[in-house]
Amino acid sequence: MSLKIYNTLSRSKVDFEPIEPGKVRFYVCGPTVYAEAHIGHAMSALVFDIVRRYLMYSGYDVDFVMNFTDVDDKIIAKANELGEDPYELAEHYINEYKRNLEELNILPATKNPRATEDMPQIISMIETLIAKGSAYAVNGDVYYRVESKDDYGKLSGRKLASMSAGARIQVDERKDHPMDFALWKSAKPGEPAWESPWGQGRPGWHIECSAMNMTHLGEQIDIHGGGNDLIFPHHENEIAQTEAVTGKEFSRVWMHNGMLSLKAEKMSKSLGNMISVDQFLADHPADVMRLWVLNGSYRGPLIYSQEVIEQTEQAYQRLLGAKKAALPGAKGLEAAALEALNAEADKVKADFKEKMDDDFNTSGALAALYELVKAINQARAEGAKDEQLASAQAVFTELTGVLGLRLEEQKTAGGDADAFIDLLVRLRRDLRAEKNWALSDKLRDGLKDLGVILEDSKDGTTWSWE
Repeated sequence: MSLKIYNTLSRSKVDFEPIEPGKVRFYVCGPTVYAEAHIGHAMSALVFDIVRRYLMYSGYDVDFVMNFTDVDDKIIAKANELGEDPYELAEHYINEYKRNLEELNILPATKNPRATEDMPQIISMIETLIAKGSAYAVNGDVYYRVESKDDYGKLSGRKLASMSAGARIQVDERKDHPMDFALWKSAKPGEPAWESPWGQGRPGWHIECSAMNMTHLGEQIDIHGGGNDLIFPHHENEIAQTEAVTGKEFSRVWMHNGMLSLKAEKMSKSLGNMISVDQFLADHPADVMRLWVLNGSYRGPLIYSQEVIEQTEQAYQRLLGAKKAALPGAKGLEAAALEALNAEADKVKADFKEKMDDDFNTSGALAALYELVKAINQARAEGAKDEQLASAQAVFTELTGVLGLRLEEQKTAGGDADAFIDLLVRLRRDLRAEKNWALSDKLRDGLKDLGVILEDSKDGTTWSWE
């Protein structure tokens, strides 16, 4: 089957056909950089990294742009609170966010535009909107005229006539319509400001993304992504602005990830229940966070709890097991058993692609991978040699790599400790041979307390770091 993606605009899965065959123009709304990144930011970044990786695996040349909003009311307020320069504050959190992305094995964007670096393009776009009658200036501010776009509200499914009552807007009698939104804000004392035809000021949030999109990807793109909290008003307004300028469809597909909840309670700064990426990575491998995201549907809500993360840790250990070497003294598989193992690897690869082609069904793709893990473990237990496991393990490594999983053993010690553990494992083998079960079990439990997991079979014992 061909790749199908759920398009928020059409509210249905659509066959993915990029504007230019073989090339994907992909834009994702990045963070407003005024605080450290939390696991909600990481969740969204991981979703679109997985989508990007699969597109690349499917043969597409992906131009992936993620912006940084580095001038915003929140940044200014935080800088004033701390007595810092807003530019320096934004730069600090941009660098911290990039560090977190690298730690999470998220591919670097093709470009990371910033609002402050694309100011001429932002101003030019506003001028075009005014010239087309889609915007108007009032005392140094500029507003988009929502009634100028006949299909305003098409992404969110909202009707303009019914929007005002439910929207969080400030009453401003200078506006033609209550839902008209700011493209340019006149300067206030002590705020960053730029020269413009309307006086000193700075851009509104929505116009920044539209201008950066057009500057770095062109008038039309293939995929626009972000959290579903951005559907309205941010993405709705992006569509209105961009299509008013170009007269063309802005993005072929709109993808939105679900929100994160902590024990079924929405994570928010106001509730004080934020968990930073650094806090998470201090206690868990980065693969555990990625696997936690992969286990769910990107469009649905994702629940975070200690129980969920513990289950994910167990799944992580299960995946690690597929990479283990053959057991000591392995005698080798019979030809029929080896053929069955390789056939299972081929089947899993086909199942994996089928699931991912169905709107990036990562939980289904993982289920296929677990079948391969089961087959590899069974073959190892039956005496498969390393060279007999190699082909199936190569498929496993290929597919987990598509999902961005590194699956590296979490070692806490060096080679000297490894050699000492090897010695203890041999000692335990001798104890088992002597049927000294009590001392053998005590040694096993002591190693487990140190983070060493033993795996016994009829051909011997292997170990790994927990």
